Amino acid sequence: MDPLIKPFFSLLLFFSSTLLFGEINGVEGSNQHHQYHDHLYGPKKLFVFGDSYADTGNIKKSHAVSWRVPYGITFPGKPSGRFSDGRVSTDFLARLMRIKSPIPYLWKDYAGNKRLRYGMNFAYGGTGVFNTQSSSPNMTIQINLFEHLLGDDLYSPSDLSSSLALVSVAGNDYSNYLTLSRSIAELPAFIKQVVDQTEVNLRRIHAFGVEKIAVPSLQPLGCLPLYASLQGCNDTFNALVNYHNTLLQQVVAKLNNETNHSTFIIFDFYNAFLTIFKTKGENSGGSRRFETPLKPCCEGSCAHVDDKGEKKYRLCDDPKSAFFWDGLHPTQQGWESVYSVLGKNLTASLIKP
Repeated sequence: MDPLIKPFFSLLLFFSSTLLFGEINGVEGSNQHHQYHDHLYGPKKLFVFGDSYADTGNIKKSHAVSWRVPYGITFPGKPSGRFSDGRVSTDFLARLMRIKSPIPYLWKDYAGNKRLRYGMNFAYGGTGVFNTQSSSPNMTIQINLFEHLLGDDLYSPSDLSSSLALVSVAGNDYSNYLTLSRSIAELPAFIKQVVDQTEVNLRRIHAFGVEKIAVPSLQPLGCLPLYASLQGCNDTFNALVNYHNTLLQQVVAKLNNETNHSTFIIFDFYNAFLTIFKTKGENSGGSRRFETPLKPCCEGSCAHVDDKGEKKYRLCDDPKSAFFWDGLHPTQQGWESVYSVLGKNLTASLIKP
């Protein structure tokens, strides 16, 4: 893919320069001095839309590697549907809010009202703003599921006014675009389509009465182990990301200007990831150093075995020593470091009226 993208590297830079920029109980805190432990005293419910960075078990067990060993070995000690060795972004955000991680939509009928009061998670691994996988509902469909619950009076207007929505967009639309060998010349236009549809989604969620809506900036895709080398990140891929993030910043600024409030906020995953890569996790609030931050703990075809039952992957000795779990997803320790870097600025933005 890289040779196809390189001719458009300067084009993307031009576009960017012309613009203005188991147990699902939340996260246990082993180091109470971490910045992300400055708890949020704002929204009391969390509704989650998006992809594998936020999914806590929505895909059926027969459809995803996240339900296979060795996923979940750190938490809860067995596969739980999370695309990591343990907790993911949703869990750390819920911990910050001092609530339990919201129940996945798939399991809502097995949860009591007490469990549902913390919100609900509609995120599905592999999904995108548009269709990316036939088995995973895109963002529009996820929001439809949310709307249907509101129609059933499961959540009242007062519930929504004291809630936070996380809208996770981690790049599946772009990986799917390239996999389908669509025109590279039209990629900048497609990026704008993705961000434009994200704006539609944000407006729609806000129209339901949700008080706060957070959307992460796109992480540096060129630094994911699937695309990077141990020597460094793929700059051409990150140029795509910068264009996406510039457009996203414009959208959020426009929406906040219209509402006269800080209703819409961006979680700066892009710079949080890069900070950790640069410092190897030191001074980021994390408890571990990542000696080779671009090297995944689970190398190869993680969770896959051959016809003889032999593993098609290699596992590192300690997942806490790795930022990435597999070719795409951070470890639990990686996510802890991300939220530590975001720190007090994240807390302040969530409680700001």
